[in-house]
Amino acid sequence: MFKEVNKSIIPGCFEFIPDIKEDQRGMFVKIYNTDFYSSILLNTSIKESYFTISHKNVIRGLHFQLPPYEVAKIVCCVEGEIMDVVVDLREGSPTYGKYDIFYLSAEKSNILYIPEGLAHGYCVLSEKAIVIYNVTNVYSKEHDTGIRWDSVGIPWPVDNPILSEKDKNLPEFKYFHTPFKYKGYVNINVENLMDKIIGNKI
Repeated sequence: MFKEVNKSIIPGCFEFIPDIKEDQRGMFVKIYNTDFYSSILLNTSIKESYFTISHKNVIRGLHFQLPPYEVAKIVCCVEGEIMDVVVDLREGSPTYGKYDIFYLSAEKSNILYIPEGLAHGYCVLSEKAIVIYNVTNVYSKEHDTGIRWDSVGIPWPVDNPILSEKDKNLPEFKYFHTPFKYKGYVNINVENLMDKIIGNKI
């Protein structure tokens, strides 16, 4: 299913590089397998799935849902390319307030797992991008919120992005009082995990 697993600097966040099957018809990519995610103790009880279509220089984010409707996400880009960003909002985390950047694209078909308690957003680098989300909780308008895209020092590739009115008016990170608590994560040994993948045990 995956040929490479990369740890983020943020605990509990991972990038997965899939094994792409290609032939004269095109390509086939598996983005979800419950046994795989369960084997590394990640929450993937998927409750909703949706996609976005966005134009170049659009920034969406930085979004999350407040407890008790917090969500983990499995995100991939199936057309175009995006600069995807996560920010750790979990009090007590060794990376609280820090961000990490991933470049997701249809060509690489890489997949990002984002645990609960992280803000998420992205900037579209291609003329158009289609992004798929699988999430572990249902949408709740009352709990859906975020922090400003430009309030945590992220080196975005555009100075004047296309933003929604909602995203323009999100609070800055320094004014956000987090309800998220860091619960710790099992220290996953990526080398051992890759041995299992290569041996087709996952």
